[in-house]
Amino acid sequence: MRYSETHQLFEQACDFPADHETVVRQLGDVELTSQTGDSVTVREILTLTDESTYHTSEELYTSLVGNLGDPFIGRKYYDDRAGSTSGTKTVRSDVDML
Repeated sequence: MRYSETHQLFEQACDFPADHETVVRQLGDVELTSQTGDSVTVREILTLTDESTYHTSEELYTSLVGNLGDPFIGRKYYDDRAGSTSGTKTVRSDVDML
């Protein structure tokens, strides 16, 4: 399953507020697969958080996404608006904006 599909899964499978242990017991074996083919379970991801209760499906989803590893975030440091000097930081002064 793609991690983006978990929000709907959380809405359908859980009653909120939901405690951490209940979520892990019910959905911990769900396997998430990245675009590179790496996989991890919901249980593995949620063990990285110290949350005890999730008040909404959005809160649970945010906790999950916030703890996903690099294979799930796409191209690291990619910015489609940066032009040809992606990865470099440009500081603009007030003079540049005139």
